[in-house]
Amino acid sequence: MLKNVLIANRGEIACRIIRTLKEMGIASTAVYHFADRGAPHVAAADHAIELTALVPTAAYLDTAQLLAAARTAGADAIHPGYGFLAENAVFAAAVEAAGLVFIGPQPEVIRLMGDKILAREFAVAQGLPVAPSCQQDGTLAEFVAQASAIGFPLLIKAAAGGGGKGMSIVRSAEELPARASTASSEALRYFADGRVYAERYIERPRHIEVQIFGDGQGHVVHLFERECSVQRRFQKIIEESPAPNLPVALRDRICAAAVQLAAAAGYRNAGTVEFILAPDGEFYFLEMNTRLQVEHPVTEFVTGLDLVELQLRLAGGEACTLQQRDIAQTGHAFECRICAEQPEHDFRPATGRVAILEPPQGPGVRFDGGLRVGLPVTAAFDSMLAKLITHAPTRAESAARMRAALAELVLLGVDHNVDYLGRIFAHPEFLAGRLHTGFVVEQAEQLVAEPLTPAVRAAVLLAAVLGTDEFSRLAYECPEPHASIGHWRN
Repeated sequence: MLKNVLIANRGEIACRIIRTLKEMGIASTAVYHFADRGAPHVAAADHAIELTALVPTAAYLDTAQLLAAARTAGADAIHPGYGFLAENAVFAAAVEAAGLVFIGPQPEVIRLMGDKILAREFAVAQGLPVAPSCQQDGTLAEFVAQASAIGFPLLIKAAAGGGGKGMSIVRSAEELPARASTASSEALRYFADGRVYAERYIERPRHIEVQIFGDGQGHVVHLFERECSVQRRFQKIIEESPAPNLPVALRDRICAAAVQLAAAAGYRNAGTVEFILAPDGEFYFLEMNTRLQVEHPVTEFVTGLDLVELQLRLAGGEACTLQQRDIAQTGHAFECRICAEQPEHDFRPATGRVAILEPPQGPGVRFDGGLRVGLPVTAAFDSMLAKLITHAPTRAESAARMRAALAELVLLGVDHNVDYLGRIFAHPEFLAGRLHTGFVVEQAEQLVAEPLTPAVRAAVLLAAVLGTDEFSRLAYECPEPHASIGHWRN
């Protein structure tokens, strides 16, 4: 059993990992930049060590400081969470070279699956279906010619990318050179790797992913699938399990393909194999994420398993005793990503300071966050603030529970997408499970908020005024000279 785990991350995922560490009796060590000194993950951990850097994100990416912090804390393992260094093969190798346990897959597997081009070639070698594609090996002109031969529309993607960065849909040969050049520049900026490739773009596809878990010796099980088709700017905002309107035979084929790929790679720990599902029922390998996913709570709800606990037990030397026959789906779960953004302005990231936070509660409701009142929300990190998850016996009941939970969630001080998510959960196409990755764009007009009536606007402004510190001081502080008299009686 591990004794002390350093979490090389922050915010919501750090709090999530710390919760399971406490339940297992394992000490937790948090790291933080000065800007995060008052963050909940710092207070929740047993130990906290400050990292220094001029820019906050640079602190969490500093391998030398992270390893030094682990030595100072006496940690025997590092959990990377997701984001930052979670899928960095060099970091994983450095952790192991320092004599620490990296809670994740082997560095060589991260390297293989982290390179989208190598991963696709590996998938093809294992017999998995892959959409027609080509990569940029030579000049831009050669790449344009090869890509054009595949046929339009095309999707340009970064070889080392993720999170929608370096991605672009191209519908004609005329726009291909400019789009490819822009994608390469964006990939170089975000991932220090300007390689891009083009693949056939499937119109109105679904995004289906499979949660897998392996022991590194070829034994792999799947924890069923998740539907991740509701996205904005190629980034997921709603996930669910099981995927709606997915025939059992097709689900079995997709899950089997994910297990086959992970087993062939000798995959260790938790990972996710992602697929594109075409309207005609054909599916294609998309990529593999070699880490814990943001949306792992929906799988935890429907399987009853704690994925972080599974990670920790395997990393601590316990054998993987999970057998496929012992894993079953029960009920239906949704997850909403609560983001600091303005949906009415093309989901532009927002900043502010958390003024009021009242998470919803109740059976089948889970709120994973790293927020507190007074916490600043800056542009230094990803816009995701928290996650709201619901579970119920049926999809309709889980959706109703999510609508109620979104309505109950109070978060003031920063613009966010909570109301927008609520509108999605009231949309008839969404409720019917007729989903595809273009859903948000296709239904944009129907998802626009109705303007506030004068009465509602006045009520909102009045509530805002009544909640200010200045109003409280004027209304409740005892004025002089009475304040200096002290206690007095009639």
